[in-house]
Amino acid sequence: MRQTRLDLGRIRAARAVIDPVFLDTPLYRCDALEPVLGCAVSVKLETANPVRSFKGRGTELVASTLAGEGARAAVCASAGNLGQALAWSGGRRGLDVTVVASRFATAAKLDRIRALGAALELVDGDHEMARERAADIARVEGVRLVEDSLDVATCEGAATIGLELAAHAEPFDAVLVALGGGAMATGVGHVLKSLAPGTEVICVQPLGAPALTLSWRQRRVVTTRTAVTVADGVAGRFPLAEVLDDLLLVADDAVLVREASIVAGVRALFEHAGLVVEPSAALGVAAVLEDPGRFAGRHVAVIVCGGNVDMAAYRGWVGV
Repeated sequence: MRQTRLDLGRIRAARAVIDPVFLDTPLYRCDALEPVLGCAVSVKLETANPVRSFKGRGTELVASTLAGEGARAAVCASAGNLGQALAWSGGRRGLDVTVVASRFATAAKLDRIRALGAALELVDGDHEMARERAADIARVEGVRLVEDSLDVATCEGAATIGLELAAHAEPFDAVLVALGGGAMATGVGHVLKSLAPGTEVICVQPLGAPALTLSWRQRRVVTTRTAVTVADGVAGRFPLAEVLDDLLLVADDAVLVREASIVAGVRALFEHAGLVVEPSAALGVAAVLEDPGRFAGRHVAVIVCGGNVDMAAYRGWVGV
């Protein structure tokens, strides 16, 4: 039987390395959402931490390893959340962090990267161009390139969310996971398949940025010419083969949702749960809104994975 790159023993050990501020995040039944979604809903809230996203779980592992190896610097490409997390984790371990991002990324995310002390370089293109530039910097300057999802530590850090879900007193019928580069989906999926195999792992991606979902469906890497979505945190065009191999082993399904449903999910989480979330974090809710019959009578968990929003856009989405 094929195995993923992830290891349950390492994932359990990761809890001793990750700063507790990122661990044991709120997990609660959200009754107010249930009439809207037509099923029992539990929220796993990954925004109540210094970087407002789940990414700190993975960057804590990466930065700890680099510091232990005597590294002096690291560089990454980011749509915003990974960059913030690496700046936070690296800065606390004496690493000089450079983040490469698209100049079209959410301004609030870019401002926060700067505020956390990282050097920020902007490119006139999308996230894939930022990845190319980050790789160039790493090669020329001889510093460590941190690649989200390819670095297994980013997956195993995210996988600690799965440990917390699996420890819930009542098993979930399904867990809905936002799908972008694949770190959270492969990490959480690996743990749930190991510890709660009866729980369905459903990955959710925007219809406008479907590359990894198409790859999962066709069982081969599929690239797309564009990635156009309000959910900027998951807007990639080039899936990684290693990540796809892992995802094929742990995901039960991968679904695509429309932009209108994503915005409706953002609005529902604000109006009925009092949560300010970025569009990527509303993908699970969007999936239920689009296919309520699939989830009727079931208990689902949605991972609210980020809360770094462009406030001007957000006010338009929620009508405030």
